[in-house]
Amino acid sequence: MSAKKNESGAERRHFFSRRSAVAQNAVENTAKEASAAQEKKAEEKSRRRKNGDPLKKAAENVRKQAEALKMNVRANEKKAENGQKKEKSQKKDGSQKNENVQKKENSQKKENARRPAGTAPAAETGNQPAEAAKKSGPAKTSRRRKGQSAETPAASAPAAETVQEQPKKRQSSKRAGGKNVTPLKIIPLGGLGEIGKNMTVVEYEDDILIIDCGLAFPDDDMPGIDLVIPDFSYVVRNRDKVRGIVITHGHEDHIGSLSYLLKELNVPVYSARLTIGLIEGKLKEAGNLREAKLNVVKAGDKIRLGKITVEFIAVNHSIPDSCGLAIFTPVGTVVHTGDFKIDFTPVDGQMIDLARFGELGRQGVLALLSDSTNAERPGLTPSESMVGRTFDMLMEKAGDRRIIVASFSSNIHRVQQLITVAERHGRHVVVSGRSMENVTAKALELGYLKAREGTIINVDDMRRYPDEEIVIATTGSQGEPMSALTRMARGDHRKITVTSHDFIIISALPIPGNEKLVGSVINDLMHLGADVIYERSAGIHVSGHGCQEEIKTIMGLTKPRFFIPVHGEHKHLVKNSELAVEMGIPRENVYVGENGDVIELTPQSLRSVTGVPVGAVLVDGSGVGDVGSIVLRDRRMLADEGLVVAVASLDARTGAVLAGPDIISRGFVYVRESEELITEAQNLCRAALENAVKGSQRDWTNLKQVIRDQLGSYIFQKTKRRPVILPVIQEIRIDR
Repeated sequence: MSAKKNESGAERRHFFSRRSAVAQNAVENTAKEASAAQEKKAEEKSRRRKNGDPLKKAAENVRKQAEALKMNVRANEKKAENGQKKEKSQKKDGSQKNENVQKKENSQKKENARRPAGTAPAAETGNQPAEAAKKSGPAKTSRRRKGQSAETPAASAPAAETVQEQPKKRQSSKRAGGKNVTPLKIIPLGGLGEIGKNMTVVEYEDDILIIDCGLAFPDDDMPGIDLVIPDFSYVVRNRDKVRGIVITHGHEDHIGSLSYLLKELNVPVYSARLTIGLIEGKLKEAGNLREAKLNVVKAGDKIRLGKITVEFIAVNHSIPDSCGLAIFTPVGTVVHTGDFKIDFTPVDGQMIDLARFGELGRQGVLALLSDSTNAERPGLTPSESMVGRTFDMLMEKAGDRRIIVASFSSNIHRVQQLITVAERHGRHVVVSGRSMENVTAKALELGYLKAREGTIINVDDMRRYPDEEIVIATTGSQGEPMSALTRMARGDHRKITVTSHDFIIISALPIPGNEKLVGSVINDLMHLGADVIYERSAGIHVSGHGCQEEIKTIMGLTKPRFFIPVHGEHKHLVKNSELAVEMGIPRENVYVGENGDVIELTPQSLRSVTGVPVGAVLVDGSGVGDVGSIVLRDRRMLADEGLVVAVASLDARTGAVLAGPDIISRGFVYVRESEELITEAQNLCRAALENAVKGSQRDWTNLKQVIRDQLGSYIFQKTKRRPVILPVIQEIRIDR
């Protein structure tokens, strides 16, 4: 037992001794490493003392290089100053020498003038003659070059700089609208100085873009005329340049004449979905839908037409899918608002894209073409949704009476509100009037109008419902002679008869010039006992065009360099131009134009050059342009004074009057009540013919003119009227 204890104790002592030896070795190694590190550090320190710190040395080198560079710069500046001083002094010396030479020459001339004739001038013997200079040319030139070697480079340097800078100047002038820039042309063919017939051409080099193609309705002095369309001769003559037609919205004054233009010029047409749908209906009626190239776009889309790119921008108007345009050209960006207003609570929820107008303004707008229709009206245009609230109130007021609402057929927002309010009051809607039926059907088909099943009924089914369940949406808000409401007022409508149990709302304001027509229709309706709501104050109509503050808003967002008011009578254009000046656009950058003006734009200038042929092309039935000023004059004369026809038969051989003259009156006098006047006119015509035949006047043209002169003078003497006189002469051959 004791041996084992001794053995284990020896093992423990051996183990601990080994551990202490290892620890001692580790301590010794650590001490050696520390001393080696200290020695290395000391060597590095001594080496640095000997050779210097490399970082400090590098910094010192950089400092020295900087100092040297500064010295070089100063030396170069000083050298340049000395060179400039030397150049100035040399120029001064040269100018002084030239002055001295000039003085010597002048004195020499005076001296030569004093010398007697035959004496040689002093210039030939000594001082510097021009001929001697020519003879000694090379040697003299070489001495001059040698003597002026320091001056020559300094004198030629500015010329070299000018040559180098000249191309830069020309290049900058091209970019800044210099003479070498191809200008952008804006040519209004319709819509300026008038309401309707909107059509504008944008032309750059060999590319033409057409904006809108509308119609206007005839004035009172255009009897028998159905429509008025623009003169297409300029675009037809330049048909190879036309890249496409862009339509801003679907109103008649913007799409009405498109079917006539596409018969002359079949180019692509671009517009929004509803507008293309309405165009399809018009082209189908005209018979050229199959050949048309119609393209549907939406707000935000861009199309490229040659060197011109067009972007569609959403705006508010009285018809859905209305768009303004951003036209990008190499000259600059042109913004065309189209017909617009700013509606913060639109019926369809689609607000005008003011952000995009502002973005274009930040990018830079060369010119703004802005709607001027409401430029005379201050403030803001009310929201279309206000009319819906008025409809609701008036339907409550109508009680158990039948309601008839007249509005523009294309005002789909108005029709939608009428449908919505009618459904709320438990009424069915009847659509009357061809244009109203067509537009409503297309809007329902494309989803722009929404109605419950059974809300819209046919006019033939209206009799099955009591009056308190009926609302009639009809055309005729402008008193058009053939519209449905006008025929109702005259009692000519085949299916709708107005009575005292009708409550009629005219949801529109008369277009300037239509006031008498609208007033006549209202009077006729009231004579029939109907209750008619038409006052402006009733809130039954809001405009689709922006007033002054909305126009200013678009100007402020786009910040155009140039401003061209469009769409309106001349007074509207002038008022719009005044708003532009109020907004800070220089007056010289505002242009009030007329149809046919060629407006040339560069980045720095706006000017009007020679115009293009424009005018009103009259449509009468199927005839386009065949009724001109002479025909209109005759029609006005017939309408104002009437017609007198004088008919006579003459013997072809002798010229004797065989029958007549008979007098026929249309629109002049009633024959039965003016027998004395007619008898005297007959006798006068017979005497005039007999006297002409006796005087050997047998030519028909002369005989007719004799009757026209004699009868015209007599009628004016008796009635103070000048009817159209139409002589009719027949020659009869009698076999003897």
